[in-house]
Amino acid sequence: MSKEQIVATEILKHIGGKENIKSMEHCATRLRLILKDKSLIDEKAIENIDGVKGQFFAAAQFQIILGTGFVNKVYAEMKKLGVAGDGGSVKEDAYAEMSMPQKISRTLGDIFVPIIPVLVATGLFMGLRGLVTNLGVELSPTLNILSQVLTDTAFIFLPALVAWSTVKKFGGTPVVGMVLGLMLVAPQLPNAWNVAGGAEPIYLDILGLSLPIVGYQGSVLPALALGIIGAKLEKSLRKFVPDVLDLIITPFLTLLITMILGLLIVGPIMHSLEEVIFTAFKSFLALPLGIGGLIIGGINQLIVVTGIHHIFNALEVELLANTGVNPYNAIITGAIAAQGAATLAVAFKTRDKKKRTLYISSAIPAFLGITEPAIFGVNLRFLKPFAFALVGGAAAGMFAAMLGLAGSGMGITVIPGILLYLNGNIMGYILTHLIGIGVSFALTYIFYKSEE
Repeated sequence: MSKEQIVATEILKHIGGKENIKSMEHCATRLRLILKDKSLIDEKAIENIDGVKGQFFAAAQFQIILGTGFVNKVYAEMKKLGVAGDGGSVKEDAYAEMSMPQKISRTLGDIFVPIIPVLVATGLFMGLRGLVTNLGVELSPTLNILSQVLTDTAFIFLPALVAWSTVKKFGGTPVVGMVLGLMLVAPQLPNAWNVAGGAEPIYLDILGLSLPIVGYQGSVLPALALGIIGAKLEKSLRKFVPDVLDLIITPFLTLLITMILGLLIVGPIMHSLEEVIFTAFKSFLALPLGIGGLIIGGINQLIVVTGIHHIFNALEVELLANTGVNPYNAIITGAIAAQGAATLAVAFKTRDKKKRTLYISSAIPAFLGITEPAIFGVNLRFLKPFAFALVGGAAAGMFAAMLGLAGSGMGITVIPGILLYLNGNIMGYILTHLIGIGVSFALTYIFYKSEE
């Protein structure tokens, strides 16, 4: 048998067989299982399977770390052995057992993860343009306009992307969400940020009241809230609108009612909340001596362990939409590298060659931005390496905050993340990682004992 066949067979053997699996899916590095009876798991036997880098419970799922690429092969073999794949019940099963913060984080993740690729691409375009400019190349007016099309389009129409993904997530018609989001950024509406800066809104007179109306270019929360409202309204309308009129009446009423709510009530409220959150975060980052970065960098990977880290996707999108840069990325990237460094230190102090090889292979994904193999496969098992990596992350985050370091995008960190700092911040980016890696590795190597 091939290695993936052996691993799949051994996993089934030590989790109570395929009959004990309610549903199965996988991510970039982990096989995720919803099990009927958790007591049937032999955790030690699973960790001893050649090819398994660790196992843990998170977000109501039993997750087995297999590594990039290999997890796809094992997943395919599991399906061949009769295990149900990622059907519609997988997420429902997972949601049913999550805590409320985990549910909120997972929901935000489901909304924002689908639009991250275009924001990553936009960030790369910004970085490349910054690199070309720093090299002294002067773009012609036409090339400059074309570069702005590449870098600005996603953020100009960001509410359309957010509303589309939100409506899709909550069971509505995605194209209705797309149009709803486009209405929020219609060119006839003045930009809300420009209005805040002194530009004039347009006014609607109702019952003697003169209500200001603005657009929400680059805003996140108004589109998010309206996407939820639109999806819920559409599903409610379908319950009593006759089938013969559904194609006409349902989208008409959904867009009309949601647009009115959005421009007159929900939009202003959510935009005000957005400004408060945005201002508070900027003030936090502006704390003296990089204290804000120290705190964020120190607790970031702890938040990853709890499974609620997706909640910060919205914050990163907001930062990019309103400032064009992402300091949050700069603060957490050193924390990610620190986890890999701690795992390498454990590997170098481990005498068992097989374990050393396993630990090194768990560390490598961290330097590509994926820390789960390092955290759950090594650092958390021995506790001290995880704690020392948090200290390294705090030191790196503090340095990044003091330096005012910020990326031009989101979604990629550590080595791939260099592409977001081509605008002249590369040395600061490298130094941030050297600090996180150096502190984490040194503390782990000095104070961790392999017998532990």
